[in-house]
Amino acid sequence: MAKKETTTKSFVLRVDAATMDALEKWAADEFRSINGQLQWIIADALRRNGRQKKPLDAAPKTEEQPQPKTE
Repeated sequence: MAKKETTTKSFVLRVDAATMDALEKWAADEFRSINGQLQWIIADALRRNGRQKKPLDAAPKTEEQPQPKTE
C-alpha cells in the first residue's frame, strides 16, 4: 500500500508546567486549541523575522472608494 504524503510533520515538545498553563490560557482566550496556538505563534515569529513569506491570501487589499449616494 502506498504511503500518503502529508503536509504537516509531528514532533514532541516538552514545556514546563507554568509555560503550559500560560499557553492553555492564551489559546482559550483566542478560541484556539493548544496545537493551533503554537502553530500561530511559530508562523507569526517566522514571518516577523523574515524567515517565511506571508501567505498569498494575506496580501493587503486595496480599499474601494465609497460611491456617492444618488437619490
